[in-house]
Amino acid sequence: MRSTTLFLDAAPTVVGAGIGVHGVSTAHDVFRLPDLWQLHLYHYEGALIIGPSVHPIRPGHVSLVPPDTEVHFHYRGRSEHLYVHLRLREGGAGRVVPVMQDAAQESTRLADLLRHAVTAMPTSPARATAEVWAALWRIAELPSGEGDGRRHPYVAAAQAHVEEHLAGPLSVPDVARAVGISHTHLTRLFRAETGLTVVSYIRRRRLQRARHLLSSSTLSVTAVAAAVGIADLQAFNKACRRELGASPRDVRAAAGRTGPGAEDSPDGPGGSLPAPRRSGCA
Repeated sequence: MRSTTLFLDAAPTVVGAGIGVHGVSTAHDVFRLPDLWQLHLYHYEGALIIGPSVHPIRPGHVSLVPPDTEVHFHYRGRSEHLYVHLRLREGGAGRVVPVMQDAAQESTRLADLLRHAVTAMPTSPARATAEVWAALWRIAELPSGEGDGRRHPYVAAAQAHVEEHLAGPLSVPDVARAVGISHTHLTRLFRAETGLTVVSYIRRRRLQRARHLLSSSTLSVTAVAAAVGIADLQAFNKACRRELGASPRDVRAAAGRTGPGAEDSPDGPGGSLPAPRRSGCA
């Protein structure tokens, strides 16, 4: 077994969590958990064998083994790992992940999440569940080989940068520089994976966030526009009509919200505004 499928749209049920200590009295363990997943984050060197597949264990490696799977662990002396035994409810999009992978720099963050889960388990199972769920999402998005259905790490990093900077100016060279590749390379990767240009993606995410703020808050239209990085109200109105199919005021009205800024919208009772300023940013 080289890979398995995770379903993470619903929270896991954490049954047990702790620090496992092995290799003291025996150099080899064989067992299975009939009804539970095994999540291990390793601090030692050894080997995990599942059927014909041999997975080397190194510090910082993480494994996910599905229920009712016989595992063989081979140790080289005293061996410690963080473990979680859990149930997952199938549903939503499945994510194919390797049974064993190197968490690399992410291993420190995973260790923090799993330690919090271990300490929270006796008194706050809900907190333990939240920590484990976050860890599983991070594991599901670890960089790996192509063709496994996961985002390319550069594309994922670019999307994360966009989300964190939607309220400010964003250009393709800025995003590429933050990711650490050329804008030409980023453009090619982004289109291949998402079907969109970087500029189109930024525009779409800005307007999706604007729809949320218009529909769910009473922020003025002016404040919503600024919050998504489109300070010019006429440009914001045009962008809403193009991406959302309605003016900001109509988006808000459709959600049954009223706000203090309807009069700020260029299609509302304020007349026209100057033409939008042009820049090289999306």
